[in-house]
Amino acid sequence: MGGFKLESRPYVLNPKYSTPTSLPLYFYFGYQILQESNLMEDCGPVLLLEALKANRCDYVRVLLDQGVNFDPKNLPELYEQTVSCKDCKFKKEDCLHMQWILKQIEENHAKKVCHKYRSKVLKMNKKKKEDQQKYLADKVEELHNPVAKSAKGLCRKILRYKEFTKNNNPTEDESIDENISNILLWALFANRKELAEIYWLRGKNHLLTGLVCSAILKKLSKKANNVKEQILASDLEEHSKFFEQRCLDIMDRMYEENTKQAIDLMDTEADIWGIHSSPLTFAYENFMYDVVAHTCSQKNMNRQWYNNLAPDLKPFLKSAVTKPGKFFTAPLTKYVFNYMMFFTMLVMYSAFVLTSISTKYYVQDIARVFEYYVYFWGAGDFIEELISCFGCLEARGRSHRSYYSRMKRYLYDFWNIVDLLSYALLISALFVRHFFIDETFTISRRMFALSLLVMYMRFLEVFLIHRKLGPTLIMIKEMLKDLLGFLFIALFVVLGVGIYYHANLWPDHQTIWSGDWTNWRIWTIIYYPYWQLYAELNLEHLDGSDQSDCTNVTSVWESDTSINRCPQQDWTVQAVAAIYLLFSNLLLVNLVIAMFSFTFERVQENSEKLWRFERYTVINDYDWRIPSPINLVFLPYRFFCCPTRDGCCLHKCRGMCCKNAVKKEKKNKEENETYQKNFQKITALKIHNKI
Repeated sequence: MGGFKLESRPYVLNPKYSTPTSLPLYFYFGYQILQESNLMEDCGPVLLLEALKANRCDYVRVLLDQGVNFDPKNLPELYEQTVSCKDCKFKKEDCLHMQWILKQIEENHAKKVCHKYRSKVLKMNKKKKEDQQKYLADKVEELHNPVAKSAKGLCRKILRYKEFTKNNNPTEDESIDENISNILLWALFANRKELAEIYWLRGKNHLLTGLVCSAILKKLSKKANNVKEQILASDLEEHSKFFEQRCLDIMDRMYEENTKQAIDLMDTEADIWGIHSSPLTFAYENFMYDVVAHTCSQKNMNRQWYNNLAPDLKPFLKSAVTKPGKFFTAPLTKYVFNYMMFFTMLVMYSAFVLTSISTKYYVQDIARVFEYYVYFWGAGDFIEELISCFGCLEARGRSHRSYYSRMKRYLYDFWNIVDLLSYALLISALFVRHFFIDETFTISRRMFALSLLVMYMRFLEVFLIHRKLGPTLIMIKEMLKDLLGFLFIALFVVLGVGIYYHANLWPDHQTIWSGDWTNWRIWTIIYYPYWQLYAELNLEHLDGSDQSDCTNVTSVWESDTSINRCPQQDWTVQAVAAIYLLFSNLLLVNLVIAMFSFTFERVQENSEKLWRFERYTVINDYDWRIPSPINLVFLPYRFFCCPTRDGCCLHKCRGMCCKNAVKKEKKNKEENETYQKNFQKITALKIHNKI
């Protein structure tokens, strides 16, 4: 039986064509002999390997029920027979199979997963027949650990997480769980839906594992779609939805049976394939809107938002007297206080901008107080945004993603972009104010006014937490995306029409880019067709009849770009303008209105789900955030004494802090781990049996 695995299995790359005769007859006879001889546990892994290759889920279930465990040494062969391409040359040409998709993600890991075993088999074929089996057994002994490690590395690379390592040696039960998780990961890469479900049910931490499986399959689907493999992409997408729906069913059932444990489970950390996170955090980071909007998640958010106080306004305010510590550290309190300080800053900033800042008139001391308060507030708020982006001082950091992934996730949020824009404008205005000094300070005043305008736009974020106004802001944000796409299309139309206008009204104009940038001719080219989008026709200028306030002397308008050149009369300009107005006002403008209507309906349909997702962003942010500029006072303490994302302090002398944090975390984890594992497993099996 050992030598049988050296033969090719042509059906394993396409398990859809598996039949009851896909496995040879020896499987049935071998099963009977091993069962009668009580050798099933020792020799059954050979049968299990062949059943996994052939995608025979019924055989796999029977063998697992008989206590047969997969031999980790067979993992390289399993990947080589199912994920690796048989007829494709990995180095010389590309293909459209899963192996090539994995190669695009991480070439080194893909080689270890798919081709190390094949290279050993090719070398084995050159040896004598009696030495082949011994040679292969020795080499596979060296391969199974690197293959399992590379598969997990591919998983983390796909989802962009840093590796979380454990220092303790695994027990026997942990080794069995590790073996099950390795086969589950293989089933995801091989896209074996039923086998993935079988091993998912036999594993642990079903909720977080299911979410990770769903995220991996979704990423693989996008990668497959990028290489134009649409059938594989849709199949992987469907598989991803299956796992997400299973997780939602588990959350529904757990909430019905034990609400408190279901809520606690959403914030319980676990380690899946080197990814350390909690279900709620992982779902948020991977944009699983249904999971974040679930009742279990929302209950967990409410508990975090009110800091375990009564989730009602009056009892919450009364707790300021009875439980001041919890009240003032609650994210809701910090959120309200932060925007009170923000509004105060806006009032001071407005008073400062409205006051002349030139050296001749800037003599009011109160204006200087307003100016420097804005600087201090901006510095404190900018520090909090940096902490939010990199997570370096988060007290309850649940994520172990790389800094690049955190930054990418941070920049994905529209409001974070507005925040960074306001900081950039404020810093630019500050430099212009103090390093480019003139008598009027015109440029710096414009910069300060523009920064203030963006600050007012930032303040709209305060309404994001409101149940009715929040979805409205989400609609505005989504419509801005549509507007940017429309402007990209309109830009080329405006440029084309503007160049036609200019070429016929002012022919042979040689000074397009000369003079000050405010007098560049490109602004005249864009001016007329752009304002015609808003029904400003300007026909008196386009027909060339307006000869006032201009000159026909070439030397005059060439030497001074601020003097206008007189236009020439050309009837084709009005004809093109008529066609352009017909196209722009009836087609382009109505197109963007239709896009807005579609976006409105889409957001309105999912408004509750999207609002809850954005609400978690705010809650997660203000769980550790301190309002500016008060945070400047606590910054040294936070930097040297507060626990970091890894649970330890930055200062080496604070070892007791780390020890207490780790001890407390370990105690809480031991209390809940056993119950929650059994709770998840029983719930998952109930749902499976019901289906």
